[in-house]
Amino acid sequence: MREPVGVILAGGRGRRLGGAKATVRLAGAPLLDRPLSALREALGPAAAVAVVAKGDTALPDRPGTAVWREPDSPRHPLAGLVCALERAGGRPVLLCPVDLPFVTVKTLARLATVPAGPSAVAVLACGPDSGLQPLLGRWEPGALTGLQQALMRAPLPAMRALAAGLGAVSVAVPEAELANVNTPADLAAAQARLAGG
Repeated sequence: MREPVGVILAGGRGRRLGGAKATVRLAGAPLLDRPLSALREALGPAAAVAVVAKGDTALPDRPGTAVWREPDSPRHPLAGLVCALERAGGRPVLLCPVDLPFVTVKTLARLATVPAGPSAVAVLACGPDSGLQPLLGRWEPGALTGLQQALMRAPLPAMRALAAGLGAVSVAVPEAELANVNTPADLAAAQARLAGG
């Protein structure tokens, strides 16, 4: 299996949070920094890591991290995933959303290495309560054609249904790692959680 490219998905508008999620401050640092650091550590110091975002998405400058700009439309995570696989040069993509500050190095390392099997196109996190997480896991290059075709359909499919239909292997992940930051209340909860250790 080829070494995956690490990708942070950061193309969302962040309207409920009041702006680009990647730049929102959590514990004194941009929200981008926690998942980016975990991804780098999980894949090793020599790994390729990129942030995928829209052209108008504000991002903090992080030397050594490539920025891949996805098309301006559609505004859908599928566009970011397709962009990542297209830019990865035939390598798998270990995908993580920018708004998951509690995802661990251990989980990302597992998702990077669990065998997909001969017919599976992805190895994806699955929470006991929240279910399959199509934006947290390793997508294989063989998924690209099916994802590109899905991107041409209207309406765009739900990511969970798409992942299940294409054939994804699920990996159990603690629910606490899947707490995302979508709203000011989520951000406050994350701040309190970090402050409490």
